[in-house]
Amino acid sequence: MSYTALYRKFRPDNFNDVKGQDHIVTTLKNQIRSGRIGHAYLFTGTRGTGKTTVAKLFAKAVNCENPHEGNPCNECRTCRGIISGTSMNVIEIDAASNNGVENVREIVEEVRYSPTEGKYKVYIIDEVHMLSAGAFNALLKTIEEPPSYVIFILATTEVHKIPVTILSRCQRYDFKRISIETIANRLRELMDIENIEIEDKALKYIARVADGSLRDALSLLDQCISFYLGKKITYDNVLDVLGTVDTKVFSDLLQCVKRQDVSGCIRILDDIESNGRELSQFVTDFIWYLRNLLLVKTTENVSDIIIDMSTENLMQLKEEAQSFDEVVLMRYIRVFSDLANQIRYASRKRILLEIALIKLCKPQMEQSYEALINRIKILEEKLEKGVVVAADNKKAAAPVPMPEPEPEEKQEILPEALPEDLKAVANNWKGIIGQISKKAPALASVLNGSTLSIDESKGLVIVVADPLDKELVDRENHKKVINDVIAKTIGKQTTISVRCLDKDKENMNDYVDLTKLIKAPIYYE
Repeated sequence: MSYTALYRKFRPDNFNDVKGQDHIVTTLKNQIRSGRIGHAYLFTGTRGTGKTTVAKLFAKAVNCENPHEGNPCNECRTCRGIISGTSMNVIEIDAASNNGVENVREIVEEVRYSPTEGKYKVYIIDEVHMLSAGAFNALLKTIEEPPSYVIFILATTEVHKIPVTILSRCQRYDFKRISIETIANRLRELMDIENIEIEDKALKYIARVADGSLRDALSLLDQCISFYLGKKITYDNVLDVLGTVDTKVFSDLLQCVKRQDVSGCIRILDDIESNGRELSQFVTDFIWYLRNLLLVKTTENVSDIIIDMSTENLMQLKEEAQSFDEVVLMRYIRVFSDLANQIRYASRKRILLEIALIKLCKPQMEQSYEALINRIKILEEKLEKGVVVAADNKKAAAPVPMPEPEPEEKQEILPEALPEDLKAVANNWKGIIGQISKKAPALASVLNGSTLSIDESKGLVIVVADPLDKELVDRENHKKVINDVIAKTIGKQTTISVRCLDKDKENMNDYVDLTKLIKAPIYYE
Protein backbone atom coordinates (compact mmCIF):
# COMPACT_ATOMS: atom_id res chain seq x y z
CA MET A 1 0.00 0.00 0.00
CA SER A 2 1.35 3.45 -0.91
CA TYR A 3 2.36 5.92 1.78
CA THR A 4 -0.23 8.49 2.87
CA ALA A 5 0.99 11.97 3.81
CA LEU A 6 0.42 12.97 7.43
CA TYR A 7 -1.99 15.79 6.61
CA ARG A 8 -4.19 13.33 4.68
CA LYS A 9 -3.80 10.45 7.11
CA PHE A 10 -4.85 12.55 10.10
CA ARG A 11 -7.51 14.71 8.43
CA PRO A 12 -10.24 15.19 11.10
CA ASP A 13 -13.26 12.88 10.74
CA ASN A 14 -15.36 14.81 13.29
CA PHE A 15 -15.65 18.39 14.48
CA ASN A 16 -13.92 17.66 17.80
CA ASP A 17 -10.60 17.04 15.99
CA VAL A 18 -10.66 20.40 14.21
CA LYS A 19 -8.07 22.60 15.95
CA GLY A 20 -8.03 26.35 16.38
CA GLN A 21 -11.45 27.09 14.88
CA ASP A 22 -13.74 26.62 17.88
CA HIS A 23 -15.86 29.68 17.03
CA ILE A 24 -16.81 28.13 13.67
CA VAL A 25 -17.16 24.52 14.80
CA THR A 26 -19.51 25.42 17.66
CA THR A 27 -21.76 27.49 15.38
CA LEU A 28 -22.02 24.79 12.71
CA LYS A 29 -22.70 22.01 15.26
CA ASN A 30 -25.48 24.10 16.82
CA GLN A 31 -27.03 24.64 13.37
CA ILE A 32 -26.98 20.90 12.68
CA ARG A 33 -28.48 20.02 16.08
CA SER A 34 -31.26 22.58 15.78
CA GLY A 35 -31.92 22.06 12.06
CA ARG A 36 -31.21 25.75 11.29
CA ILE A 37 -29.07 24.96 8.26
CA GLY A 38 -28.31 27.73 5.78
CA HIS A 39 -28.30 27.40 2.02
CA ALA A 40 -24.96 29.14 1.30
CA TYR A 41 -21.75 29.40 3.32
CA LEU A 42 -18.50 31.24 2.65
CA PHE A 43 -15.34 29.89 4.32
CA THR A 44 -12.43 32.31 4.11
CA GLY A 45 -8.96 32.34 5.59
CA THR A 46 -5.31 31.60 4.94
CA ARG A 47 -4.15 28.26 3.54
CA GLY A 48 -4.12 25.13 5.69
CA THR A 49 -6.49 26.37 8.40
CA GLY A 50 -9.26 23.80 7.79
CA LYS A 51 -11.69 25.35 5.30
CA THR A 52 -12.07 22.31 3.03
CA THR A 53 -11.91 19.89 5.97
CA VAL A 54 -14.76 21.64 7.80
CA ALA A 55 -16.77 21.83 4.55
CA LYS A 56 -16.51 18.03 4.11
CA LEU A 57 -17.37 17.40 7.75
CA PHE A 58 -20.41 19.66 7.43
CA ALA A 59 -21.49 17.83 4.27
CA LYS A 60 -21.22 14.50 6.12
CA ALA A 61 -23.01 15.77 9.23
CA VAL A 62 -26.05 17.18 7.40
CA ASN A 63 -26.50 13.88 5.53
CA CYS A 64 -25.60 11.50 8.38
CA GLU A 65 -28.29 8.98 9.34
CA ASN A 66 -27.18 8.89 13.00
CA PRO A 67 -25.58 12.24 13.93
CA HIS A 68 -24.36 12.67 17.51
CA GLU A 69 -24.17 16.16 19.04
CA GLY A 70 -23.75 17.66 15.57
CA ASN A 71 -20.96 15.22 14.59
CA PRO A 72 -21.26 12.62 11.80
CA CYS A 73 -21.22 8.99 12.92
CA ASN A 74 -18.76 7.92 10.16
CA GLU A 75 -20.39 4.47 10.19
CA CYS A 76 -23.67 4.75 8.30
CA ARG A 77 -23.89 4.10 4.56
CA THR A 78 -24.06 7.82 3.71
CA CYS A 79 -20.98 8.71 5.78
CA ARG A 80 -18.97 5.83 4.32
CA GLY A 81 -19.93 6.85 0.80
CA ILE A 82 -18.80 10.44 1.40
CA ILE A 83 -15.54 9.27 2.99
CA SER A 84 -14.75 6.97 0.06
CA GLY A 85 -15.69 9.66 -2.46
CA THR A 86 -18.45 7.61 -4.12
CA SER A 87 -21.39 9.66 -2.83
CA MET A 88 -23.31 11.69 -5.40
CA ASN A 89 -24.51 14.03 -2.65
CA VAL A 90 -21.18 15.85 -2.16
CA ILE A 91 -19.74 17.50 -5.25
CA GLU A 92 -16.29 19.13 -4.97
CA ILE A 93 -15.36 21.66 -7.64
CA ASP A 94 -11.99 23.33 -8.12
CA ALA A 95 -12.78 26.83 -9.37
CA ALA A 96 -9.16 27.34 -10.42
CA SER A 97 -9.62 24.93 -13.34
CA ASN A 98 -13.42 25.16 -13.74
CA ASN A 99 -13.92 28.90 -13.74
CA GLY A 100 -15.97 29.56 -16.85
CA VAL A 101 -19.64 30.30 -17.43
CA GLU A 102 -20.21 26.84 -18.94
CA ASN A 103 -18.90 25.12 -15.80
CA VAL A 104 -21.31 27.08 -13.62
CA ARG A 105 -24.23 26.39 -15.99
CA GLU A 106 -23.58 22.66 -15.53
CA ILE A 107 -23.95 23.16 -11.76
CA VAL A 108 -27.17 25.11 -12.27
CA GLU A 109 -28.56 22.27 -14.40
CA GLU A 110 -27.59 19.59 -11.84
CA VAL A 111 -29.15 21.54 -8.96
CA ARG A 112 -32.62 20.82 -10.34
CA TYR A 113 -32.30 17.10 -9.54
CA SER A 114 -32.91 16.07 -5.93
CA PRO A 115 -30.43 13.74 -4.13
CA THR A 116 -30.84 10.00 -4.72
CA GLU A 117 -30.04 9.31 -1.05
CA GLY A 118 -29.65 11.48 2.03
CA LYS A 119 -31.15 14.89 2.67
CA TYR A 120 -28.87 17.38 0.92
CA LYS A 121 -26.74 17.87 -2.16
CA VAL A 122 -23.69 19.83 -1.02
CA TYR A 123 -21.57 21.73 -3.57
CA ILE A 124 -18.10 22.61 -2.26
CA ILE A 125 -16.48 25.17 -4.58
CA ASP A 126 -12.80 25.59 -3.65
CA GLU A 127 -10.82 28.75 -4.54
CA VAL A 128 -14.09 30.36 -5.59
CA HIS A 129 -12.42 33.72 -6.16
CA MET A 130 -10.97 32.26 -9.39
CA LEU A 131 -14.41 32.25 -11.07
CA SER A 132 -14.82 34.72 -13.91
CA ALA A 133 -17.23 37.65 -13.68
CA GLY A 134 -19.63 35.87 -16.02
CA ALA A 135 -19.48 32.70 -13.93
CA PHE A 136 -20.32 34.64 -10.76
CA ASN A 137 -23.31 36.21 -12.53
CA ALA A 138 -24.50 32.78 -13.68
CA LEU A 139 -24.23 31.45 -10.12
CA LEU A 140 -25.86 34.45 -8.46
CA LYS A 141 -29.55 33.54 -8.84
CA THR A 142 -29.01 29.90 -7.87
CA ILE A 143 -27.11 30.86 -4.69
CA GLU A 144 -29.83 33.35 -3.78
CA GLU A 145 -32.75 30.90 -4.09
CA PRO A 146 -31.52 27.31 -4.37
CA PRO A 147 -33.84 24.32 -3.91
CA SER A 148 -34.40 23.30 -0.28
CA TYR A 149 -32.16 20.26 -0.64
CA VAL A 150 -29.07 22.16 -1.93
CA ILE A 151 -26.25 23.69 0.14
CA PHE A 152 -23.40 25.72 -1.34
CA ILE A 153 -20.07 26.00 0.51
CA LEU A 154 -17.65 28.45 -1.09
CA ALA A 155 -14.03 28.38 0.09
CA THR A 156 -11.41 31.04 -0.67
CA THR A 157 -8.13 32.52 0.49
CA GLU A 158 -8.84 35.88 -1.20
CA VAL A 159 -12.28 37.01 -0.12
CA HIS A 160 -11.71 40.57 -1.43
CA LYS A 161 -11.97 39.23 -5.00
CA ILE A 162 -15.52 37.93 -4.54
CA PRO A 163 -18.35 40.22 -5.70
CA VAL A 164 -20.43 41.86 -2.99
CA THR A 165 -23.58 40.38 -4.55
CA ILE A 166 -22.26 36.89 -3.73
CA LEU A 167 -21.00 37.84 -0.27
CA SER A 168 -24.36 39.24 0.78
CA ARG A 169 -26.08 35.91 0.05
CA CYS A 170 -23.73 33.74 2.14
CA GLN A 171 -23.07 33.13 5.81
CA ARG A 172 -19.44 34.14 6.16
CA TYR A 173 -17.00 32.29 8.45
CA ASP A 174 -13.44 33.58 8.86
CA PHE A 175 -10.88 30.88 9.67
CA LYS A 176 -8.12 32.21 11.91
CA ARG A 177 -4.43 31.42 11.75
CA ILE A 178 -3.83 28.60 14.22
CA SER A 179 -1.61 29.50 17.17
CA ILE A 180 1.89 28.06 17.56
CA GLU A 181 0.90 26.35 20.80
CA THR A 182 -2.16 24.68 19.26
CA ILE A 183 -0.18 23.42 16.26
CA ALA A 184 2.67 22.13 18.46
CA ASN A 185 0.22 20.28 20.74
CA ARG A 186 -1.49 18.65 17.76
CA LEU A 187 1.87 17.59 16.29
CA ARG A 188 2.81 16.05 19.64
CA GLU A 189 -0.45 14.05 19.69
CA LEU A 190 0.18 12.68 16.20
CA MET A 191 3.85 11.84 16.91
CA ASP A 192 2.78 9.88 19.99
CA ILE A 193 0.34 7.94 17.80
CA GLU A 194 3.07 7.30 15.21
CA ASN A 195 5.63 6.38 17.94
CA ILE A 196 8.19 8.84 16.58
CA GLU A 197 10.68 10.50 18.94
CA ILE A 198 10.99 14.24 18.44
CA GLU A 199 11.99 17.11 20.72
CA ASP A 200 9.32 19.57 21.85
CA LYS A 201 11.62 22.42 20.80
CA ALA A 202 11.71 20.98 17.28
CA LEU A 203 7.90 20.75 17.15
CA LYS A 204 7.53 24.35 18.31
CA TYR A 205 9.95 25.54 15.66
CA ILE A 206 8.02 23.68 12.94
CA ALA A 207 4.80 25.20 14.28
CA ARG A 208 6.27 28.70 14.06
CA VAL A 209 7.61 28.22 10.52
CA ALA A 210 4.17 26.95 9.43
CA ASP A 211 2.83 30.48 10.04
CA GLY A 212 -0.61 29.48 11.32
CA SER A 213 -1.19 26.62 8.88
CA LEU A 214 -1.61 23.16 10.41
CA ARG A 215 -1.38 21.52 6.98
CA ASP A 216 1.97 23.23 6.29
CA ALA A 217 3.20 22.11 9.72
CA LEU A 218 2.32 18.49 8.95
CA SER A 219 4.03 18.70 5.55
CA LEU A 220 7.21 20.10 7.13
CA LEU A 221 7.09 17.43 9.84
CA ASP A 222 6.68 14.75 7.16
CA GLN A 223 9.78 16.09 5.43
CA CYS A 224 11.84 15.95 8.65
CA ILE A 225 10.67 12.40 9.47
CA SER A 226 11.63 11.17 5.99
CA PHE A 227 15.12 12.68 6.26
CA TYR A 228 15.84 11.19 9.70
CA LEU A 229 13.83 7.99 9.29
CA GLY A 230 14.10 5.75 12.35
CA LYS A 231 16.07 8.32 14.38
CA LYS A 232 15.13 10.78 17.08
CA ILE A 233 14.46 14.18 15.53
CA THR A 234 16.20 17.06 17.31
CA TYR A 235 15.94 20.82 17.00
CA ASP A 236 19.24 20.92 15.08
CA ASN A 237 17.95 18.22 12.71
CA VAL A 238 14.93 20.37 11.90
CA LEU A 239 17.15 23.40 11.26
CA ASP A 240 19.21 21.32 8.81
CA VAL A 241 16.20 19.98 6.91
CA LEU A 242 14.35 23.32 6.67
CA GLY A 243 17.50 25.27 5.75
CA THR A 244 17.34 27.66 8.71
CA VAL A 245 19.94 28.95 11.16
CA ASP A 246 20.37 28.94 14.91
CA THR A 247 19.70 32.06 17.00
CA LYS A 248 23.42 32.44 17.81
CA VAL A 249 24.02 33.33 14.15
CA PHE A 250 21.44 36.11 14.43
CA SER A 251 23.13 37.41 17.57
CA ASP A 252 26.57 37.43 15.91
CA LEU A 253 25.16 39.18 12.85
CA LEU A 254 23.45 41.83 14.97
CA GLN A 255 26.70 42.56 16.84
CA CYS A 256 28.47 43.08 13.49
CA VAL A 257 25.73 45.52 12.47
CA LYS A 258 26.10 47.38 15.75
CA ARG A 259 29.86 47.72 15.17
CA GLN A 260 29.14 48.85 11.57
CA ASP A 261 31.31 45.93 10.45
CA VAL A 262 30.14 45.34 6.87
CA SER A 263 32.87 42.78 6.10
CA GLY A 264 31.90 40.81 9.24
CA CYS A 265 28.27 40.72 8.08
CA ILE A 266 29.33 39.47 4.65
CA ARG A 267 31.47 36.73 6.21
CA ILE A 268 28.50 35.50 8.27
CA LEU A 269 26.35 35.60 5.13
CA ASP A 270 28.99 33.50 3.34
CA ASP A 271 28.80 30.87 6.10
CA ILE A 272 25.00 30.82 5.96
CA GLU A 273 24.95 30.35 2.20
CA SER A 274 27.78 27.76 2.15
CA ASN A 275 25.84 25.68 4.70
CA GLY A 276 22.93 25.49 2.26
CA ARG A 277 20.55 27.72 4.20
CA GLU A 278 17.57 29.22 2.39
CA LEU A 279 18.04 33.01 2.26
CA SER A 280 14.31 33.83 2.16
CA GLN A 281 13.75 31.76 5.30
CA PHE A 282 16.79 33.41 6.89
CA VAL A 283 15.26 36.87 6.31
CA THR A 284 11.94 35.78 7.84
CA ASP A 285 13.66 34.26 10.88
CA PHE A 286 15.87 37.32 11.40
CA ILE A 287 12.78 39.57 11.40
CA TRP A 288 11.26 37.27 14.03
CA TYR A 289 14.47 37.50 16.10
CA LEU A 290 14.40 41.33 15.90
CA ARG A 291 10.72 41.25 16.88
CA ASN A 292 11.59 39.24 19.98
CA LEU A 293 14.31 41.73 20.89
CA LEU A 294 11.87 44.63 20.51
CA LEU A 295 9.24 42.91 22.68
CA VAL A 296 11.79 42.13 25.39
CA LYS A 297 12.96 45.76 25.28
CA THR A 298 9.46 47.26 25.51
CA THR A 299 7.51 44.70 27.59
CA GLU A 300 8.01 44.22 31.32
CA ASN A 301 6.57 40.72 31.71
CA VAL A 302 7.37 38.59 28.67
CA SER A 303 5.48 35.31 28.79
CA ASP A 304 5.98 32.14 26.77
CA ILE A 305 2.86 33.06 24.80
CA ILE A 306 4.52 36.21 23.44
CA ILE A 307 8.03 34.77 22.97
CA ASP A 308 8.42 31.05 22.49
CA MET A 309 11.88 30.07 23.78
CA SER A 310 13.67 28.52 26.73
CA THR A 311 14.39 30.49 29.93
CA GLU A 312 18.14 30.45 29.20
CA ASN A 313 17.68 31.87 25.69
CA LEU A 314 15.21 34.44 27.00
CA MET A 315 17.78 35.70 29.51
CA GLN A 316 20.37 36.04 26.73
CA LEU A 317 17.83 37.90 24.62
CA LYS A 318 17.07 40.33 27.46
CA GLU A 319 20.78 40.99 27.93
CA GLU A 320 21.27 41.68 24.23
CA ALA A 321 18.18 43.89 24.06
CA GLN A 322 19.67 46.31 26.60
CA SER A 323 22.33 47.44 24.10
CA PHE A 324 19.79 48.49 21.44
CA ASP A 325 17.40 51.42 21.26
CA GLU A 326 13.74 50.69 20.42
CA VAL A 327 13.73 53.06 17.45
CA VAL A 328 16.90 51.44 16.07
CA LEU A 329 15.33 47.96 16.32
CA MET A 330 12.22 49.27 14.57
CA ARG A 331 14.43 50.56 11.74
CA TYR A 332 16.10 47.15 11.40
CA ILE A 333 12.68 45.46 11.23
CA ARG A 334 11.47 47.95 8.61
CA VAL A 335 14.52 47.44 6.37
CA PHE A 336 14.26 43.64 6.55
CA SER A 337 10.46 43.67 6.12
CA ASP A 338 10.94 45.61 2.88
CA LEU A 339 13.56 43.03 1.91
CA ALA A 340 11.17 40.14 2.66
CA ASN A 341 8.66 41.57 0.17
CA GLN A 342 11.32 41.83 -2.56
CA ILE A 343 13.42 38.72 -2.04
CA ARG A 344 10.73 36.13 -2.76
CA TYR A 345 10.63 37.14 -6.43
CA ALA A 346 14.32 38.01 -6.84
CA SER A 347 16.73 35.95 -8.90
CA ARG A 348 19.75 37.40 -7.05
CA LYS A 349 18.69 37.06 -3.43
CA ARG A 350 22.24 37.31 -2.09
CA ILE A 351 22.71 40.81 -3.55
CA LEU A 352 19.47 42.15 -2.05
CA LEU A 353 20.44 40.72 1.34
CA GLU A 354 23.90 42.32 1.16
CA ILE A 355 22.34 45.72 0.34
CA ALA A 356 20.01 45.42 3.34
CA LEU A 357 22.91 44.60 5.67
CA ILE A 358 24.90 47.58 4.35
CA LYS A 359 21.86 49.80 5.04
CA LEU A 360 21.75 48.55 8.62
CA CYS A 361 25.47 49.24 9.08
CA LYS A 362 25.32 52.66 7.38
CA PRO A 363 22.29 54.61 8.69
CA GLN A 364 23.60 57.76 6.96
CA MET A 365 22.37 56.20 3.70
CA GLU A 366 18.78 56.88 4.81
CA GLN A 367 16.97 60.08 5.77
CA SER A 368 14.23 58.52 7.91
CA TYR A 369 13.59 59.40 11.56
CA GLU A 370 14.74 55.95 12.71
CA ALA A 371 17.98 56.31 10.73
CA LEU A 372 18.69 59.68 12.41
CA ILE A 373 18.20 58.12 15.84
CA ASN A 374 20.48 55.25 14.80
CA ARG A 375 23.20 57.72 13.77
CA ILE A 376 22.87 59.62 17.04
CA LYS A 377 23.20 56.41 19.07
CA ILE A 378 26.35 55.44 17.15
CA LEU A 379 27.89 58.89 17.77
CA GLU A 380 27.01 58.76 21.47
CA GLU A 381 28.63 55.33 21.83
CA LYS A 382 31.79 56.56 20.07
CA LEU A 383 31.98 59.63 22.31
CA GLU A 384 31.53 57.51 25.44
CA LYS A 385 34.50 55.37 24.33
CA GLY A 386 36.64 58.48 23.71
CA VAL A 387 36.65 58.13 19.93
CA VAL A 388 37.18 61.48 18.20
CA VAL A 389 34.32 62.10 15.79
CA ALA A 390 35.27 64.43 12.94
CA ALA A 391 32.64 66.40 11.07
CA ASP A 392 32.27 65.66 7.40
CA ASN A 393 33.18 68.94 5.72
CA LYS A 394 33.06 67.60 2.19
CA LYS A 395 30.77 69.54 -0.08
CA ALA A 396 29.60 68.68 -3.54
CA ALA A 397 31.12 70.77 -6.24
CA ALA A 398 28.72 73.49 -7.26
CA PRO A 399 27.62 73.43 -10.89
CA VAL A 400 28.96 76.14 -13.18
CA PRO A 401 26.34 78.92 -13.07
CA MET A 402 24.76 80.17 -16.26
CA PRO A 403 25.08 83.90 -17.02
CA GLU A 404 22.34 85.78 -15.23
CA PRO A 405 21.04 89.35 -15.42
CA GLU A 406 22.90 91.88 -13.31
CA PRO A 407 21.49 91.56 -9.77
CA GLU A 408 19.89 94.52 -8.14
CA GLU A 409 22.02 96.38 -5.67
CA LYS A 410 21.58 94.92 -2.20
CA GLN A 411 21.19 97.05 0.88
CA GLU A 412 23.89 96.34 3.44
CA ILE A 413 22.45 95.53 6.85
CA LEU A 414 24.94 95.72 9.67
CA PRO A 415 24.58 93.63 12.83
CA GLU A 416 23.63 96.76 14.79
CA ALA A 417 20.57 97.20 12.57
CA LEU A 418 19.12 93.84 13.69
CA PRO A 419 16.69 93.55 16.62
CA GLU A 420 18.28 92.63 19.94
CA ASP A 421 16.16 89.45 20.17
CA LEU A 422 17.65 88.09 16.92
CA LYS A 423 21.18 88.88 18.05
CA ALA A 424 20.58 87.18 21.41
CA VAL A 425 19.27 84.01 19.78
CA ALA A 426 22.14 83.96 17.24
CA ASN A 427 24.79 84.43 19.92
CA ASN A 428 23.35 81.58 22.02
CA TRP A 429 22.30 79.25 19.17
CA LYS A 430 24.81 76.47 19.89
CA GLY A 431 23.86 76.47 23.57
CA ILE A 432 20.16 76.40 22.64
CA ILE A 433 20.76 73.33 20.46
CA GLY A 434 22.66 71.70 23.33
CA GLN A 435 19.65 72.12 25.62
CA ILE A 436 17.29 70.83 22.93
CA SER A 437 19.41 67.66 22.53
CA LYS A 438 18.50 66.62 26.08
CA LYS A 439 14.80 66.69 25.23
CA ALA A 440 14.76 65.72 21.53
CA PRO A 441 18.03 64.22 20.20
CA ALA A 442 16.76 63.79 16.64
CA LEU A 443 15.59 67.41 16.49
CA ALA A 444 18.95 68.67 17.77
CA SER A 445 20.75 66.60 15.12
CA VAL A 446 18.75 68.31 12.36
CA LEU A 447 19.26 71.81 13.86
CA ASN A 448 23.04 71.24 13.91
CA GLY A 449 22.99 70.89 10.14
CA SER A 450 20.61 73.82 9.54
CA THR A 451 21.18 77.57 9.09
CA LEU A 452 19.62 80.17 11.40
CA SER A 453 18.59 83.06 9.15
CA ILE A 454 16.06 85.88 8.71
CA ASP A 455 13.06 86.16 6.44
CA GLU A 456 11.73 89.12 4.48
CA SER A 457 10.12 90.67 7.57
CA LYS A 458 13.30 90.23 9.63
CA GLY A 459 11.87 87.27 11.53
CA LEU A 460 13.83 84.18 12.57
CA VAL A 461 13.80 81.28 10.11
CA ILE A 462 15.47 77.86 10.28
CA VAL A 463 16.66 76.75 6.82
CA VAL A 464 17.05 72.99 6.25
CA ALA A 465 18.23 71.09 3.18
CA ASP A 466 15.82 68.15 3.18
CA PRO A 467 11.97 67.96 3.18
CA LEU A 468 12.09 65.22 5.85
CA ASP A 469 14.13 67.54 8.09
CA LYS A 470 11.56 70.30 7.56
CA GLU A 471 8.76 67.92 8.49
CA LEU A 472 10.62 66.94 11.68
CA VAL A 473 11.35 70.53 12.80
CA ASP A 474 7.88 71.77 11.79
CA ARG A 475 6.05 69.41 14.14
CA GLU A 476 4.05 71.29 16.80
CA ASN A 477 5.73 69.55 19.72
CA HIS A 478 9.21 70.21 18.29
CA LYS A 479 8.52 73.90 17.60
CA LYS A 480 7.27 74.20 21.18
CA VAL A 481 10.53 72.68 22.47
CA ILE A 482 12.56 75.21 20.41
CA ASN A 483 10.47 78.19 21.56
CA ASP A 484 10.55 77.10 25.22
CA VAL A 485 14.35 76.74 25.22
CA ILE A 486 14.81 80.14 23.48
CA ALA A 487 12.44 81.81 25.96
CA LYS A 488 14.34 80.28 28.86
CA THR A 489 17.70 81.42 27.37
CA ILE A 490 16.97 85.05 26.39
CA GLY A 491 13.95 85.71 28.61
CA LYS A 492 11.68 86.64 25.67
CA GLN A 493 9.21 84.86 23.40
CA THR A 494 10.08 84.60 19.70
CA THR A 495 8.41 83.16 16.62
CA ILE A 496 10.40 80.88 14.32
CA SER A 497 9.43 79.58 10.89
CA VAL A 498 10.98 76.68 8.96
CA ARG A 499 12.03 76.74 5.31
CA CYS A 500 13.37 74.00 3.02
CA LEU A 501 15.91 74.67 0.26
CA ASP A 502 14.74 74.49 -3.31
CA LYS A 503 17.80 72.53 -4.47
CA ASP A 504 17.12 73.29 -8.14
CA LYS A 505 17.31 77.04 -7.59
CA GLU A 506 19.28 77.78 -4.44
CA ASN A 507 21.83 76.55 -1.93
CA MET A 508 22.51 77.23 1.73
CA ASN A 509 24.94 80.08 0.92
CA ASP A 510 22.02 82.09 -0.46
CA TYR A 511 20.71 82.54 3.09
CA VAL A 512 22.11 84.84 5.78
CA ASP A 513 23.69 82.92 8.67
CA LEU A 514 22.86 84.93 11.81
CA THR A 515 25.42 83.07 13.89
CA LYS A 516 28.16 84.72 11.79
CA LEU A 517 26.76 88.25 11.77
CA ILE A 518 29.47 89.50 14.10
CA LYS A 519 32.16 88.37 11.67
CA ALA A 520 30.68 89.75 8.46
CA PRO A 521 28.01 92.25 7.36
CA ILE A 522 24.61 90.91 6.30
CA TYR A 523 22.93 91.76 3.01
CA TYR A 524 19.17 91.86 2.91
CA GLU A 525 17.16 92.16 -0.28
